[in-house]
Amino acid sequence: MTQMNKIEKWTRFELELQGPSSGNPFLDVDLSAEFRCADEMLKVQGFYDGNGTYRIRCMPTKEGTWTYTTKSNASELDGKTGSFTCTPAAADNHGPVYVHDTFHFAYADGTSYYPFGTTCYAWTHQGDAMEEQTLATLKEASFNKIRMCVFPKHYPFNRNEPVYYPYERDADGNSDFTRFNPEFWHHFEKRLDDLLELGIEADIIIWHPYDRWGYSTMDEESDIRYLRYLIARIGSFRHVWWSLANEYDFLLKVKPMELWDRFIEILHEEDPYGHLRSIHNGDVTMNYDHTKPGITHVCIQNAAIRNVVEWREQYGKPIVNDELEYEGNVPYPWGAISAEEEVHRFWIMVANGGYAGHGETYMDEKDELWWGKGGVLRGESWKRIGFLRKILEDGPAGGLTPQRGSEQSIFPGRMGRYFNVKFAGGLNGDYHLIYLGDYQHKILIVPLENDDYQIDAIDTWDMTISPVTAKKIEGDETYLYDMPQGENAPNNRGYALELPDKPHLALRFRK
Repeated sequence: MTQMNKIEKWTRFELELQGPSSGNPFLDVDLSAEFRCADEMLKVQGFYDGNGTYRIRCMPTKEGTWTYTTKSNASELDGKTGSFTCTPAAADNHGPVYVHDTFHFAYADGTSYYPFGTTCYAWTHQGDAMEEQTLATLKEASFNKIRMCVFPKHYPFNRNEPVYYPYERDADGNSDFTRFNPEFWHHFEKRLDDLLELGIEADIIIWHPYDRWGYSTMDEESDIRYLRYLIARIGSFRHVWWSLANEYDFLLKVKPMELWDRFIEILHEEDPYGHLRSIHNGDVTMNYDHTKPGITHVCIQNAAIRNVVEWREQYGKPIVNDELEYEGNVPYPWGAISAEEEVHRFWIMVANGGYAGHGETYMDEKDELWWGKGGVLRGESWKRIGFLRKILEDGPAGGLTPQRGSEQSIFPGRMGRYFNVKFAGGLNGDYHLIYLGDYQHKILIVPLENDDYQIDAIDTWDMTISPVTAKKIEGDETYLYDMPQGENAPNNRGYALELPDKPHLALRFRK
């Protein structure tokens, strides 16, 4: 029996046990443990890892002394006891990410988390050389989340065989869905640890329809066995999110809606750490019912980015548009928008109190597209997305509330309607971030209540920030035509902002 005596909060304690290897241990042996610290208890499932080795993993959520007792139908594994000490988390360990303040996210220690993710579906199936290249690219980029599949993927630009297979296979390539392949899982876990080292959350896509190996059409019993094995193996990784599927609705013929509900229920009830849970649609008319209690946040595919305010109101949960279409030039509309458009859509989502996901699909003679296999980034949007992330993180903690559709008003008076409808405006106390989008104003009038705002013009493409002078409008200046008059006029008639002569500007107001 192997164990660790000290473990940092929100990292992995692992208990290694030797047990029976005859028959099929994946089916024949049940193993679990209860971990206790004061009034806290975690019930954790163990798993078979091949060659007579069994493992139980626990992510301690509280400092102090933890004790454990195992339970198994195999006598060699039953009734094992022990203890370990959970020490304080290191400075760079903030714990798992959870929902915060209804529409946003924060780490377990309360630190704000703003998801700026990318999609790299099959990057862990490409071999060490390309996978290391992907990690090097991620180290230089500003993404803090990645959408990635467990199973390999069969799709245009992604036809190669994986290096490892998740199940044992016979000489003809037929999978035995009752026997997992530990070699596959060791590799997958290594890549998860690589992401953790980079501070990147792993949004794990559990099923997808793009398959030639039979993983998407397993029977219900095999599906549930796989789901529980997944929870046991990687649920103790603090940076894991659960995404039930990529485009679940394309699998409804083999996995009906009630089965997706069952999967969500299992995750909700059996993951001892309550990791984030979502499900992703294909057809924009086939949104899952994200109001269901097992769903923690809305993962959506939809190019109608200005609907983010309505989605917030409809579902009452954080909105992450993880597929608002991809920057690239493939012969499919979902992967052929410009870098400028990708950046534009990110700003609309974020300024309206939501979040977005990046993807890149530039044609390559080796079919090495980032969205499918990883490797290197060839586009331009990722740099500007990193710039937006820094702006949000430099603002007040907690995220933005959309001005449009809310009862709050960024600025009083008649001009408020422009910020309500035409622009994307988010506020957080005295902090306002307004994205002008396609409007190319040289002069913009704002009915400020006072003149103590620091105002910056943000060039969302050139990634520059420059102060803007607010000139108070006096007398009969032309600008007054659009200001409220008579009894409804604010005390200060308004200010004219002289803006850079560039498209896609944003304005930041700070007191």
